[in-house]
Amino acid sequence: MTTQAAPVEVAVGVVLRSDGSVLLGQRPAGKPYAGWWEFPGGKLEAGESVGQALARELHEELGLQVASSWPWVVREFVYPHAHVRLHFHRVFEFSGVIHGRENQAFAWLRPDAIDVAPLLPATVPVIGWLRTPSVAVRIRHWPGIDGDDGARAIDNLLACLERALSGVPGGMPGDGGGRSLVLLELPDLAAERFESVFYRVRELCRHAGARLVVDADRPASYPVAAGALLLQGAALRDCRDRPAASFVAAICGNESELRKAASIGADLALLDPDDRQAPTGAGRSLPEFAIPTLLVTECRTELASCLAQACRAGAHGVALDLRFWQHAR
Repeated sequence: MTTQAAPVEVAVGVVLRSDGSVLLGQRPAGKPYAGWWEFPGGKLEAGESVGQALARELHEELGLQVASSWPWVVREFVYPHAHVRLHFHRVFEFSGVIHGRENQAFAWLRPDAIDVAPLLPATVPVIGWLRTPSVAVRIRHWPGIDGDDGARAIDNLLACLERALSGVPGGMPGDGGGRSLVLLELPDLAAERFESVFYRVRELCRHAGARLVVDADRPASYPVAAGALLLQGAALRDCRDRPAASFVAAICGNESELRKAASIGADLALLDPDDRQAPTGAGRSLPEFAIPTLLVTECRTELASCLAQACRAGAHGVALDLRFWQHAR
């Protein structure tokens, strides 16, 4: 009986400039998939960490000096010539003038305007992750949200979030407007009252450039109208395949639920630990999952600081409790 060889460990750098553009390189002649475009990186050598391997490879291949890199997503991929485990790290701090030491071409491109081709298959999902907002606000329990002052309160919430995002340095996760999600849950709100709130919030999100995501416990017409679905609890545990929605997020309380979200092909997971005493800041090391993950946090400091702490821990970004809004305003 033959045993499958262990995957080759590969460090991959998602290098981001202050203007938000990302670095892609073209594979040189003589290598598999020559001429295809990918994110730069290379194999780990004996005794190397992912960060060490990435710094070495980016220097050897492109002349970049990496000041730091942050873990992001780990994903396995099987090519005809190799089975690889790709450790994607985001790189925000680097120096040096890029030059292809193997005569390879490279390009800086905005994630929403990547037009080089062909793209290496394992590169394609990363572009979707780069386009996924890294800041979310959860609207769960909000007495009076359907009252006369509800629209004003929601508008104030989105304005507060926009102000917080404006303080995030360029190139960091969540920089610029329109990099946010609004998760509409409101489990205690009666169905007939939820309808008016939904349309009000959807219109405000449209004007603010935020993406509205609706809980799967509501009738399917709402997630369809929003274009994005939120799974949690029994809805997540009972899900067998990816729901028919253009964007799927999942709120997960433990590692098992995080794995479930990855297995159904969710676009994003939100880690809200069952144990509310569990650390969710810089001291927490996230498990390695095949999708981006937000850390749920009260974020009682500046948003830029919260984002940096979460990203150093391996998260895609943060999901903010409403207490952030109450504190920040």
